[in-house]
Amino acid sequence: MTMGSRPVSHLDDSCRCACRQDLGAYRIGRRGLLLGASATVLALRPSLVRAASGDYQAMVLACIDPRLQEPVQKYLAGRGLIGEFSQFTIAGAAIAAVAPAFASWHETFWDNLAVSIKLHHIKSVIAIDHRDCAAVRIAYGDASIATAEVETETHRKAMGEFRNEVGRRQPTLKVETLLMALDGSVATFG
Repeated sequence: MTMGSRPVSHLDDSCRCACRQDLGAYRIGRRGLLLGASATVLALRPSLVRAASGDYQAMVLACIDPRLQEPVQKYLAGRGLIGEFSQFTIAGAAIAAVAPAFASWHETFWDNLAVSIKLHHIKSVIAIDHRDCAAVRIAYGDASIATAEVETETHRKAMGEFRNEVGRRQPTLKVETLLMALDGSVATFG
């Protein structure tokens, strides 16, 4: 559209067409646009509302092994925990928090757990160790995983120590200790 010799856009204030008037009624400033977008995101992702409030159900302690990323997420989704937990990922999971071979890592985990309690108001810690974990071999030697039974007992002892340590340091937390197979199946200890 042109007025005289100069072109007129729909954003030009000199334009008097119906579309300019209609759009003018719906003009939203940057702040309004951001607030509207934020409200839409929060409506679509209720977990972000919980995140903003700082309330989570648990901290999940899991191993760095990439083979377990998907099975752990599926397990947590099956429990309805997506968007309900903070996480700490370290080689060996619970083993890393208690095994003498990883002593220099211990306080990092325990300090992080304390911060998660303070910031996220978690009610439990869920430790998910897994079978065929190289960190177990590093921590306790090849004999610790010689057979499935020995491997299970190695995890059972380490997780018992982990539960005791959580109880000593954070007595109000509920503790779950799980051993996950590579297929995602889970055994509960304790």
